[in-house]
Amino acid sequence: MTETLSYLPVLHGIPNEMRKGRNVYEGYQRGWGLEFGDLKQQCLADPDFQIAYAKTRHRSLLMAERTLNLFMIVKYFLPRLPSGHIVEYGSYRGGAALFMAALAQKFLSGVRVYALDTYEGMPLTDKMIDAHSAGEFTDTSLEEIRQIAREEGLDNLECVKGLFEDTASALLSSIGKLALVHIDCDIHSGVKYAYEVSKPHMVPGGYYVFDDATVSSCLGATEVVEDLVIGRDGLRSEQIFPHFVFRHPLA
Repeated sequence: MTETLSYLPVLHGIPNEMRKGRNVYEGYQRGWGLEFGDLKQQCLADPDFQIAYAKTRHRSLLMAERTLNLFMIVKYFLPRLPSGHIVEYGSYRGGAALFMAALAQKFLSGVRVYALDTYEGMPLTDKMIDAHSAGEFTDTSLEEIRQIAREEGLDNLECVKGLFEDTASALLSSIGKLALVHIDCDIHSGVKYAYEVSKPHMVPGGYYVFDDATVSSCLGATEVVEDLVIGRDGLRSEQIFPHFVFRHPLA
């Protein structure tokens, strides 16, 4: 274990290996460490976290533990995988995308962050399952996000405006492999499309991070994870706290 990993919990008696498509040890390191250990304090004190978070200018709406979980995945765990880009579905005000771009710039050579959103608010939703409604989250500015990225020197961040169905397929076909997909779009149709369109492009062991599927107002996102990720594809969660994390199959 390298010095940079020294504050991650050391768990005795749990094999550090894949089991049913997930690394139980790594899931416990991040999830248990944040919920029950002192990992939150350790991460908050990490200069790498502080520098990257400052570049977001407090634009992220993610709860603290979820930001810290993304921090650990990008800094410590993505470098262990084959190289792949990061895609975020549902960027809103750009905080998480700016944060991941700052981290990728330091730890993942050549990796770009693609932030997909309408940047005009929520599209049509399914009121049979979604609590959110069309037109929510309009208080954002694509140009403002791009301006912050320029000022912070984050030339590895690309904001992609439009419905996922209109932008994602061609984009993913042109950029190569993905190592991390951050799905933060709240509603059933968006979460479903984001997961389905990303699958063919994932590196072995790549991370699917579902931000909304454990949120009380996002049962549409939960249903996608239940029906497709777990029910159809048989993936097992590597974390259930602070959010659902799954791994793409190794083969």
